[in-house]
Amino acid sequence: RFIACPQLAHTVRRCLQRGAGPQPLLLEFAPGPGILTRSLLDAGFRVVALESNSDFFADLQSLENSLNGQLKVIHGDFFRLDPLAKGAVKPPAMSSDKLFETMGVAAVPWRADVPVKVFGIVPQQLERNRLWRLLFTMYECSSIYRYGRVELNLFISEKEYTVLTAKPGKSKIYQALTVLAQLGYEIELLHKEPWSSFATNLKNGGPAIPKTGHLPNDHLCLVRLTPQQNLFTGGLKPSNASTFIFMVKQSFAKPKSRLTDRLSSWSLDNSDTLLKALEIPKNAAMCNLYPEDYKRLFEAFQNSDMFAETFFHDEVLTSTRTMN
Repeated sequence: RFIACPQLAHTVRRCLQRGAGPQPLLLEFAPGPGILTRSLLDAGFRVVALESNSDFFADLQSLENSLNGQLKVIHGDFFRLDPLAKGAVKPPAMSSDKLFETMGVAAVPWRADVPVKVFGIVPQQLERNRLWRLLFTMYECSSIYRYGRVELNLFISEKEYTVLTAKPGKSKIYQALTVLAQLGYEIELLHKEPWSSFATNLKNGGPAIPKTGHLPNDHLCLVRLTPQQNLFTGGLKPSNASTFIFMVKQSFAKPKSRLTDRLSSWSLDNSDTLLKALEIPKNAAMCNLYPEDYKRLFEAFQNSDMFAETFFHDEVLTSTRTMN
């Protein structure tokens, strides 16, 4: 895992701090030796630290005992919340219900204010998979998103940040993940930090920089992902979100293919009429559509008797299991 150097602590505190005085509750995952944790506590944050590594746990508990309730340390792994496996949940896996009960955070309606903020450095191993799972649970309003629009403040690789913020037409980096992230989140870059500012708990102590080809990857990027308040207006709902996700993923199987060809493969006969009504050029390639175009297409499908959602059923179930 990556461990922030002390010089970075002030920058992170400045990025996350909202005005003077008491700060909102912050769930920090994998705090490690607590370098950033101490800085956040000094800034007035109430912190719940979710740590799975026993090497760091004792020191964090000692810090907790020296404070008057401002820090709570829990043995757990943020990326092993709500495992799909049946049976008793064994630490460091845990249920989000138990976590939020321990934090004292109650569920709020989706359109309400952010109930809790999450902060941490996303492990580089399986980074893309972790981002996909967070996105999937957000669209389904499951796991942590049962409690409302939980705000994520994450250090992610510059490579993945570039994908999240790509523009239509960039066929190599504009992907299904791009479309779904831009529709689902307000994405804000808070800070870019060179890899050299981070140590690791690897034997050589140096930063393990993931190799990349055509994308820049010289920094870790602190990115704020706030779920869109109006995401579930129109025909998109948590109950059909998995179908929408599958539709977008399938659209990018051949990103340069024409939209009309894709609609034909979905057994949509009079696609020309639909595209004219939506003011989308019929010769547009899948990688040229804006995220909002995908949502408008899906909502049109929901209102159309020409399109049978059962066409997707088996594929959606398979995709859902893979994602989780």
